[in-house]
Amino acid sequence: MAWIVLRRAGQLLFVLLVVTVLAFWMITLLPGDPAMQILGYAGDEAALEAVRRDLGLDRPFWERYLDWLGGVVTGDLGTSYTSSIPVRESLAARLPVTLELLVFSQVISLGLAVPVAMAAARRAGGALDRALTTVSFGLLSTPVFVSGVLLIMMLAVKLPLLPATGFTPFDADPVGNLQTMVLPSVTLAAGQLAVYARLLRADLIATLQEDYITLARARGLSPRRIMWRHALRPSAISLVTVVGLNLGALIGGAVIIETLFGLPGVGRLLVEAILSRDYLVVQGGVLVVAVGYVLVNFAIDLVYGLLDPRIRHAS
Repeated sequence: MAWIVLRRAGQLLFVLLVVTVLAFWMITLLPGDPAMQILGYAGDEAALEAVRRDLGLDRPFWERYLDWLGGVVTGDLGTSYTSSIPVRESLAARLPVTLELLVFSQVISLGLAVPVAMAAARRAGGALDRALTTVSFGLLSTPVFVSGVLLIMMLAVKLPLLPATGFTPFDADPVGNLQTMVLPSVTLAAGQLAVYARLLRADLIATLQEDYITLARARGLSPRRIMWRHALRPSAISLVTVVGLNLGALIGGAVIIETLFGLPGVGRLLVEAILSRDYLVVQGGVLVVAVGYVLVNFAIDLVYGLLDPRIRHAS
């Protein structure tokens, strides 16, 4: 088991290295000039060259990347070009908001998808199953920003039950924090809910046709016990896989959601950094996202063995 963990850790480190190289290279392709962004159009060419030299933008690509990578190893992600704030501090201040949004949205989507999928699979082709199919197609065909605008109109404008924008830290006001996170979390969870419910429903229907489920029924086990004890666990492997793979989609959706609802998260920080050509902030944000993505998928690889012992023994 220890060898498997070490091997997977080595693979993930290689993935992180490739992602950071590609991100660093693509950032250099962005139009615009950070020096021009800092000085404005009033700066002459000599001043612009001096700023580029101070920022290291006049050095070759690989020299700048290796210098940045060396700083990452020591915990130094550089300093923002525009705000002069260390990138690590900016990310540390914004990351809890994004994590809260992602966790809340996953709790909502999984908390609703699992019982709905189980109920639909128990009576496949029934009224609930057909309703799930219709609602899932509707949620999947609606972009997140459209869902967000509709929720704001219904629950913040027409019925002023929740705030439309803004964020309240949990340590300042727990109730206010939950109120500001409801609409963004529901908006982000809507599309994932449809995916999870449809996928788990299909796997449960297939699992309920297995011979060992027939044997459990013949032994007189209750349908509830069969569903929870014998059918859900092997059917959840595909769901767990999709949850890990969907992290990238969630982060992409979080960029839109944070901008729409005015949440001070990492996604909004990345948008602001891209617009201001703040390369180091963009690179630091990409690194955090990549680390989170590979760690979640690494954890999911370990969860496979808990869901199905055959996978653990085969490994």
